[in-house]
Amino acid sequence: MTTHRRSLVVIAGFVALILALSTGAASISASERNRKHRQFHATKNCKDYTGAAGSFCTITSSSLPQIKVESKVIYDQAAGIPTGMLDSNIVLDAGDGNRAVGRCTLDLVTRLGLCTFSDGTGSLAGFHARVDVSHLGGRDWAWDGTYSFRREVDRDR
Repeated sequence: MTTHRRSLVVIAGFVALILALSTGAASISASERNRKHRQFHATKNCKDYTGAAGSFCTITSSSLPQIKVESKVIYDQAAGIPTGMLDSNIVLDAGDGNRAVGRCTLDLVTRLGLCTFSDGTGSLAGFHARVDVSHLGGRDWAWDGTYSFRREVDRDR
């Protein structure tokens, strides 16, 4: 085998080793990331929700200490646009500057939907969640899904 061929074989082996190690590291990282997603459940009452932009619902229970009872879910867009749906940016205001931003889409006929949160401030900094929305009856709704905090912050403030 010539020196040139040996060099190519050594380089190819080195590249294969790096690819194998980086693939393993990526799967470990994804696995660790998935373990950080925890179950989340909340209920809200929408007696103050009018369907207009700026109206809100009030959290009545939450499995997450950062989202306290009496927190407000404020809807930025009016219901019915597009027709038969609520599709709105939202602010989850837990008081004292603790807020999360997200988006909710709800089918007004089936009363099923999805809310996602992408970040926040205060005790909700780094908050990410994906929750299914379902109607409990009357003006009460359930949120069931998963959440994570993407960066470490002091949550005891």
